[in-house]
Amino acid sequence: MNLQELELRLQSLIEVDLLNILPDKKVEDIIIQKLATAIQINTITQKDGSKIAPNTFTLTMHPEESVKWQNQKLLAILLHSITTVAQEAGFRITISPTITIGTDEKLSLSDVQIAASHRIESMAETNASPLGTGNLEEYSKFPDNAFLIVEGVNVFPLHLPVINIGRRLDNQLVIDDPRVSRNHAQLRAIKGRFVVFDLNSTGGTFVNGQRASQTVLYPGDVISLAGVTLIFGQDNPPPRPDLKDTAPLQNAATDRPTAILVDHSTARLQRK
Repeated sequence: MNLQELELRLQSLIEVDLLNILPDKKVEDIIIQKLATAIQINTITQKDGSKIAPNTFTLTMHPEESVKWQNQKLLAILLHSITTVAQEAGFRITISPTITIGTDEKLSLSDVQIAASHRIESMAETNASPLGTGNLEEYSKFPDNAFLIVEGVNVFPLHLPVINIGRRLDNQLVIDDPRVSRNHAQLRAIKGRFVVFDLNSTGGTFVNGQRASQTVLYPGDVISLAGVTLIFGQDNPPPRPDLKDTAPLQNAATDRPTAILVDHSTARLQRK
C-alpha cells in the first residue's frame, strides 16, 4: 500500500466512523494526510521482511483547536482507523497505539504537527495486553469521567484508552518512586470499563489487597503499586453485573414465615 492508497483508506475509515458515531464532527484533510505520512515513514522493516508500524502518536495543534479533541470518541475513531489501515497494509502493531494531544500557540488554527514513534515493547506488555482486531466497539465504549487519586493527593483524569504507569518518563502516568518499576502497570479501556494489568513488575500490582495480573476496576477500588496507593474513581459509573439483584422479594409478606416476638415478662404479669 503506497502513501496515496494509505491516505485514501485512512480517510475512508475515519469518515465512515464519524458518520456513524459523531455525524457533527469532521477531521481536517491535513490531519489525515500527515497521519498517513507519519505511519508510512515511521514503519520499520525487520530483517525477516515484516513491517512494524509506529504505536505512539502525538498531535500538536493550536490550543483553541485542541478543545474539540477532548472528545474521547474522536480519539477512539483515530485509533481504530490507524489500527485497521496498518493491518490492511500488512504492518504489525505490537502494542495498542496511543494518541497524545499537544498544544503550541505558534501554530495556526489550520495547521497540525504529527510525530509518530515506537514505544519499546516488553514481554510483559505483550502478554498482558495483546492488540485486538481493531474493533471500534472496543475503543468507543470509553469509561466516562474516570480518574485516579494518587497517594490521596493528586487527581489524574483517565482520558486515554491506554494508560501506562511507571517510573519511565514516557509513561502517561509517571510515578517517581523507587518501589515502582519502570513499566509497572497498564490501564486499558475495554467495553466500557477500565482494566488494570500488571506488567511483570518487581513489587507487584494489588487491588483491594489482592495481588492481580489483570482485574476489572470499579469505583472505590484501591490499587497498590508496590506500596504506592492509587484509588480508582468514576462519576456515574455503569451498573455492576457481578452483583446479584437485591430488589425486594415479590409478595414478601405472604411468602416468608413470620416470627412474633413475645415479651415473656409481660405475659407472666398477665397470668397473675
